[in-house]
Amino acid sequence: MGMSKRKIYWTCQIFGWTLLILVEYLAYLFQDGFDPNALYLAIANIGLGISLTHLYRLMIRRLNWVRLPFLQLAPRVLLSVFVLALIMTAVNLPIDRIIVPTYFADEPWIVMGYIMTWGKTMLAWVLSYTVYHYVERTRDAEIEQILLKTSIRDTEAKVLRSQLNPHFMFNALNSIRALVYENPTKAQQSITQLSNLLRNSLLADRRKTVELREEIKTVEDYLSLEKVRYEERLQSHIELDPRTLFWQVPPMMLQTLVENAIKHGVSKGVSGGFVDVTSRLDDEKLHLSIRNTGVLGDKEASGGFGLANTAQRLDLLYGPEATFTIGQEDDTTVRADIIIPIQSDTIFRRREAALR
Repeated sequence: MGMSKRKIYWTCQIFGWTLLILVEYLAYLFQDGFDPNALYLAIANIGLGISLTHLYRLMIRRLNWVRLPFLQLAPRVLLSVFVLALIMTAVNLPIDRIIVPTYFADEPWIVMGYIMTWGKTMLAWVLSYTVYHYVERTRDAEIEQILLKTSIRDTEAKVLRSQLNPHFMFNALNSIRALVYENPTKAQQSITQLSNLLRNSLLADRRKTVELREEIKTVEDYLSLEKVRYEERLQSHIELDPRTLFWQVPPMMLQTLVENAIKHGVSKGVSGGFVDVTSRLDDEKLHLSIRNTGVLGDKEASGGFGLANTAQRLDLLYGPEATFTIGQEDDTTVRADIIIPIQSDTIFRRREAALR
């Protein structure tokens, strides 16, 4: 396990200040020889440098300077550097006058020289730490933003998965009620299909994707219930490539599009119409097509929530690689096409199915 940020900070503090003061002390040692007072001063400077810069660190964190704009941050940083350099000068200058008085004989601007020397050291430390703290805060903010976007996307996807048309439920119940006396067996079968459909819709907000074969069962139950209502006016056909059965698709997506096809296409025809669902693989991508009787017209008016729902869910789950298009195939037929890129769990399921 790596070192914590706190340990790294203190390691850099101790090592950095010790190395800086040690270099200056060794230069003095080679030139003037050993002096215990100079050694004590060097040790004191190490402790003072660490203490002052740590106080600066606590101050900018408490005052939250890093959040300030550059024009407000810059003068505060420069003032801090000057104050830190002034304190180091106030400590070192009187002691140096005693230890090495010969150095001060011809130096009229000695105070300014000390402040400039310590100022460069403090400026390097302050800039390093301020930039590091700024970069660290920016990175944390980016991570928080990514997590927030992910949370929002998950919430949006959950809401979209839970959207169903309640009118279908009322129509299905009315159709089943008419069958209770006319065809009790068919009524029982329809109740089972409605139960399956309701169960799948309730589970939809708990799962991001389901296998295509499971989604098709939901579509088949839905079509069977609608055939009770439309009888011979509704014709349906489902043709699937066996290689696509284990492909992961958004739950209730096809059901929503089929429902949309019947509501805005088949139901408006005098003699009814048809709904065809097909699947195929092309270039390692799943291609789903829903064809139905109808005239598209205004997508917003005729498509309702179903079209926007499908486009949003595909974008949330797969990004720009997934596409949804709808258009007029001919004068009497509307065609919706969905393309879903391959996912890692899809590959695993396909391999697993091939071994059965």
